[in-house]
Amino acid sequence: MNTLSLPSLFVRFLQHSSFIKALKIKENKFGLCRVISGYSWEWVSRKGTEPDAEIDGVELYWNRTNKDWVNSTTDMTEMGCIHTTQGYDLNYAGIIFGSDIIYNKELQKIEVVKGNYYDRNGRVGITDDQLHDYIINIYKTIMYRGIKGTYIYCYDENLREYFQSFID
Repeated sequence: MNTLSLPSLFVRFLQHSSFIKALKIKENKFGLCRVISGYSWEWVSRKGTEPDAEIDGVELYWNRTNKDWVNSTTDMTEMGCIHTTQGYDLNYAGIIFGSDIIYNKELQKIEVVKGNYYDRNGRVGITDDQLHDYIINIYKTIMYRGIKGTYIYCYDENLREYFQSFID
């Protein structure tokens, strides 16, 4: 599988700092708006206070609780994952396509970067092809969490350009 089809819902593409601001506005108006990402960063904040990621000057932290994370925060700098949003419908979702997924312009296909995928349990006992499909399915699934709409930020510039060719 070399493609990643986007949901046929409201999808808006933004730079990261605008992405966070837009999601905060939706949170204030509708509630249940959260940032969700693939496993592109280690969970270092679990053992301390340093951020797990920084994008465009915005420090991001993985979910600070595993139990009912969606209802435990309104902080748009706190990211959930496929597991912390399982079974939840959000009004708006902000999806971060991290460094574990890129677009190879030369081959014209979406690829995964195994070394940038940090869910240890997700890659145990599977081949690279299976890992590719697994990561693609994670992003497909989390993109459908936003019922009213989805905001997208792609860490990889080539993937960002690729997606922008499909999104107004």
